Amino acid sequence: MLDHISLGVFDLARAAAFYDAVLAPLGYVRLFSNERGVGYGPTGAKDEAFAILAAGEHAKAPGVGCHLALTAPSRAAVDAFHATAIGMGATDEGAPGLRPVYGVGYYAAFVRDPDGYRLEAVCHEA
Repeated sequence: MLDHISLGVFDLARAAAFYDAVLAPLGYVRLFSNERGVGYGPTGAKDEAFAILAAGEHAKAPGVGCHLALTAPSRAAVDAFHATAIGMGATDEGAPGLRPVYGVGYYAAFVRDPDGYRLEAVCHEA
């Protein structure tokens, strides 16, 4: 359904360093970078599925109820995403673990990035 999503960030260099680090365990890489933004997707992708855009003082994360869920290939990737994000200045919003309320085999972790966006890494186990 979605083609791509972009988030406005206050400090593009800081946000790029954060997303370079936290997306790597999930298998996503930087696909482009310029003074306006940075785009990410799976290795070898032609177009980004996720981008951060320089918004400066106009950057504003949405409020409660909005989050971005990113697909993780394994529990270990979810764990690494969470640990890396916390190490890069994110706020813990839910440690890695099973979330049976969301479905059988739903393993996820939640953080809030330095710009205030709520992120989830999720692995759907069989």
